[in-house]
Amino acid sequence: MILKILDILRIGIVCVAFFFGYKIGFSHGYDPVLQLHFMIPVIIVAIAGISGLEGLLFSKNSAMIKGYETGSNYQRQSAIALLSYAFVAILVYLWNWGIKAELTIFFTFIFFFFFSGVNHAIDAITRKNYKWQNINRPFITLLLIAGMIYPVVKALNTF
Repeated sequence: MILKILDILRIGIVCVAFFFGYKIGFSHGYDPVLQLHFMIPVIIVAIAGISGLEGLLFSKNSAMIKGYETGSNYQRQSAIALLSYAFVAILVYLWNWGIKAELTIFFTFIFFFFFSGVNHAIDAITRKNYKWQNINRPFITLLLIAGMIYPVVKALNTF
């Protein structure tokens, strides 16, 4: 039950980040840097932070609902990597290192998330692992990327 709540929380927080991020970005003309300054840490903490905690605190159940093996050191290692992304995103935000640092942690996170989505898709196809937690990753990743393309491209054009 707790893992379902965490899944809903992850998706819900990202939806809220998109709503307020776009609202902030378009509040006075359009400011993609301001939009991303809000969205990037919220999205990374929501996805990577919650997933990392889930992987460390509920590793066995988390692996089971995805259809993966349990007790793997790789699972713990992946959870630590996810928590690292969240921690760095928070530091970049709090220390106000600017859009280049924010985009750097975002690109690092999104590349991991993209290839994780590819891994989940391959698992679904090759092992016929059609569990919700496994098959949603490729689609949610593509939706996240699609929603971030416009502000990221606009922010990159400000350099």
